[in-house]
Parts: sequence; structure tokens; C-alpha cells
Amino acid sequence: MPRDGWDELNPDKQAIRTLIMKHQKEVRRLKKLKQYYEGQHKILGEKRKTKLVCNHAKDISDTASSYFIGNPVSYKSQQDIKPLMDAFEVAGADEADGDNGLDLSIYGRCYEYVYPEEGDTDLTIKTLEPENTFMVYDDTIEQKELFAVYYYARKDDSDRHQMVYVATVLTRHYKYVLNIRDIEGPQSLLEEPEPHYFDEVPVIEYRNNKLAIGDFELQIPLIDAYNALMSDRITDKEQFIDSILALYGALLGDEDTKDTDGKTAAQRLKDDKLLELPKDAKAEYLTRTFDETGVEILKKAVEQDIHKFSHIPCMTDESFGGNVSGVAMEFKLLGMENITKIKTRYYKKGLRKRMRLFSGWLSKSRAINIDISGITPTFTRALPKNLLEISQITSNLWGKISKRTLLSQVPFVDDVDAEVAAVEKEAEEALKQQRAMFGLGSNTPPTGDEDEPDVHKKPGGVDE
Repeated sequence: MPRDGWDELNPDKQAIRTLIMKHQKEVRRLKKLKQYYEGQHKILGEKRKTKLVCNHAKDISDTASSYFIGNPVSYKSQQDIKPLMDAFEVAGADEADGDNGLDLSIYGRCYEYVYPEEGDTDLTIKTLEPENTFMVYDDTIEQKELFAVYYYARKDDSDRHQMVYVATVLTRHYKYVLNIRDIEGPQSLLEEPEPHYFDEVPVIEYRNNKLAIGDFELQIPLIDAYNALMSDRITDKEQFIDSILALYGALLGDEDTKDTDGKTAAQRLKDDKLLELPKDAKAEYLTRTFDETGVEILKKAVEQDIHKFSHIPCMTDESFGGNVSGVAMEFKLLGMENITKIKTRYYKKGLRKRMRLFSGWLSKSRAINIDISGITPTFTRALPKNLLEISQITSNLWGKISKRTLLSQVPFVDDVDAEVAAVEKEAEEALKQQRAMFGLGSNTPPTGDEDEPDVHKKPGGVDE
């Protein structure tokens, strides 16, 4: 959108309506992705006897999001950032990160809104649905943010056939709640702006990758093929059980012909599994033959392709069992690690904006100034660790690499700086105990004449 044509004090309702209409086309894709995550797959709408849903979409998104941000994001800095971390905790940053990670995996993008609750000075983070939210950028090469829109539709009270979009528009300095009628032509601005006291748009957009593609989006045809294959497999099994009985040289009889027990031939076959046939007659079941081995090979091939092209491995696979070495695990997770690194780069960009919003708010509301330039977000992968292997590596490198670097590799050490201080304190206390035990209270050499050599005495104790 051209920056010259945008006035945040007089937003163009018709332009916002046009953007909403454009976003509605994208909503169809987003709703489909959400449906697949929830198990509402294409096969459920097909005319089939058996409709089996194998929800690989949910498995892929849950695995990818847990690996990416299953553990809370930590922040490292040389300065005191405790006020900022406390503000993040109050705002629910960890919960927002978890929700964002899942939305990124499903939709390929996610949004969060930073705002103070009414009558409160603490900030809150609200995750917004991508189906109802979009960000607008200008047409410059920097593509700077102009405003964000969160909207929903309702019927017009004056005209039940008329649609009205209630849109919350957040600009660089103001917040609007606009009632935009779904009609062509100019619409007057009746709503007053409300300042939000941030110096930039308080909505953050995160992307899963450059094209904002979800983790399972490109594998939907393979997921549909797997569902169809497994459904047909179950149908074949059912048809095998419900086989047709064929009689050669005999008839099953009619309802008027009964035996001594008063049962027809059909009743006798159903109740007692018995059938009386003439001497030259025979009976057999007509069964549908199918290649079970070929079906199993095809099933495994499709399933492997789903995980192969999504780069999200099946964590329940037997190859992940046992005490796998760290190097072997890295090779197995190489594809997922690569796409997670891309996620991390784009997510850090959003986190920097989150820190700017919070630090600016703390500066205005509490006069707390925090320099965010030296803060580094750190992501920890949610994977089981081979503690024996890590301990061996740490022991071999101790004294060759800094304590801080080595302790950061230990999975159960949350605060590296605190652990380094604790290790140094324990070392000092151990040294003091050793000195006290052996009477070494000081390293200062003793003073006095009794310990000094007398250069005036001759050997044997005779004075010169």
C-alpha cells in the first residue's frame, strides 16, 4: 500500500474493506489447513463405504512446534534485564510462544497483540487468529509496517442482508474500532482514535519461512493418498469377511422347504453353519483376492514420503529407540533441524519487536530504561539427551574451553551464569577447607630471625 496515500488520523474505510476482501481469499486456504489439523480431511466428503482419517497433519505440526519451541525461550545479556523478564512473565510470553509455534506450523504465520489491560499498567500478549488478522506494509523497498487489522463479520441491524465488518485497526500511534459496511463507495469516519502510547504498530507478525508455508501444507495430497489407501484396505478386509457363498449343482432351497427341525436350508446355514448338498454338488466362498504385501509396501512408501518431504521424522519409529548417540540423532534430525533454524531466524525478528514494545512501555510507565541491543534470545531443542555422552565430552574439554560454554551444553543447567558462580564458590570453599585441614592458613612466608640463615656463623656453630 502506498505510504503517501495513508493517513493514520483519517483511515480510508473503503481501502480497508478492499484489503479485507483480499484477505478473505487467503482465508479459504487457512481454514483448509486448520481443518486438516483437526482431522477434517477430504476423504470424509467422499462417497466411500469406509472413511479412515490418519492425521499426519496433526502429528507433523505437533512434532515440529514442540521441537522448535517446546522449551521456553531464554534471554542472555551482560546487563540487568530482570524487569523485562518479569514483564514477559506477567504478560504470558511463554504461553504465547507455544501458541505461536503451533500456528506457525499450521498456517505458516501467526500474530500477537501487545496491549495493557484496562486499568492496568502491565502488558498482556494476546495471540490472534491468522484467519481474522493481517498486516499491511508500504510499497517501499523496506516494506515498513503501516497498520494491522483484526476483524470479524456481523449482520447490519438496519439491514439484515447487509454485512458489516467490525475491524480493529492498529496504526503506529492509534487504535480504531471501525464499522465497515460491505458496500462500494466512500464511508465516513465516525469513530474517534484512541492512542495506544506505543511508537510502532503493537501487533507482531511471525513467519514460518519466507513464503509463509505451513509444515504439512505441501504434503496434503500425500496425506489424502494415505487416507484413501488405508480406507480401501479396510474395505477389502470387510469384503473378504462378507464373502458370497456359491453353490454348484444344488439350490439352497426356498422358504417352504423345511427339515425335521422346522428350519429352512438358509436358517440351518446361518444358525448351525451346516449345509446339506447332493452327492455331486459343491459349495465355495467367492472372495476378492488382493496383494497384501504390495499394499503394505505402498503404505510404507507413502508414509515415508510424507515425513521425507515435510522434513519431520516419525518420532515413534523404531530407529529412534534405544540409547542413540548424539551424532546419530543429529543425522536423523538433520532435515527438521534445518527448517527449525529457518523458523528461529524469522521468529527472532518478531522477538526483537516484542522487546522493543516492552522496553518502550517500561520506559514510559515506570522510567526503567533497558538497552535491548545486547539481549540474545536462545532456543533450546526439546529432545532427550544422552547424559553419559555429554558428561564425557564435558570432562574431556574441561580446562580447554570456558566453563560458561561447557555448562551451557548441559541440559539440566537452566541458568549458566548462576551455575558458574556456584562452581567457583564451591571451589573456593574446598580450598579453604584444605588449608584449614593442613594448617595452611596463609601463603605469606613467616618472618623472624629464627628462620633466617646466619651468614656470620661457621659450620659447626663457631662464630667468626
